Amino acid sequence: MTNEQEAARLHELPWFKSSYSGSGGGECVEVAHTVGAVHVRDSKVQRGAVLSVPSAGWADFVAFAEQSA
Repeated sequence: MTNEQEAARLHELPWFKSSYSGSGGGECVEVAHTVGAVHVRDSKVQRGAVLSVPSAGWADFVAFAEQSA
């Protein structure tokens, strides 16, 4: 699979906005889950860069963020 094909595949995933994103359309983060990974992007730049994190790493991040809140 080429980088272009992979990017197209990622952009077609079912994305959802973070519950912590501003309701006024400001700072919005979207997340999509696939087997083995979580993908994060800026909702204002949907065809932009996507950060992909292994599921275990995402779980560690969420646990850390919950403790820090």
